[in-house]
Amino acid sequence: MGIDRKTAIDQLSQIKVAGNSDGLIPAFGVLVQFLPSGFWNAFTEKMLKAGGENKYAEITEGLECAAGECGYHTGWGIINSDEFKAIVGPMLKTMPDDVLHGAYAVFTAWGWANSEITELIPGEKMVIRAYDYYEADIRETYIANHPYAFMIRGVSRAFMDLAFGKPYPDGYGTFKCEQTKGIEIGDQYGEFIVTRKIR
Repeated sequence: MGIDRKTAIDQLSQIKVAGNSDGLIPAFGVLVQFLPSGFWNAFTEKMLKAGGENKYAEITEGLECAAGECGYHTGWGIINSDEFKAIVGPMLKTMPDDVLHGAYAVFTAWGWANSEITELIPGEKMVIRAYDYYEADIRETYIANHPYAFMIRGVSRAFMDLAFGKPYPDGYGTFKCEQTKGIEIGDQYGEFIVTRKIR
């Protein structure tokens, strides 16, 4: 791995971003918005409570799909942005592996999840470990029976789609992600295993 993770996170964290008159933040080649994590966790909690176990699979699939779509298109914008190219670009040695490591540096720098790749078999499998992520805070108001980090699941598979799927925008849905551990259910960290979908 050519990425100096600590340096990348430190430098990416220093980039100043500000919202425009529409309430959007143009940065990293994409438009993002600043909403408190509590908003998203409350949204998830309300959906899960309303649907109950009967609708659990349908709701979780929808939440992960939304995160996957966002992660795919936003991720494409990020890895092709001037900011990413300026900070992470000089560190890239092995493609597209190092781009994935750089994408998780952005993920951490933006505060979505303190996460890193712990195993990567190019084109086949990626294991992510997340030590802190906003979705784990759902445990403060909702007793979780299952892991609930839909954003990390969706974004992680989307990142693999970008790295090893068909060229953008046709590679979405090449990979799937399973969450095997979660802070929200009492584990010390979240673990996410991304593998190729069998068609």
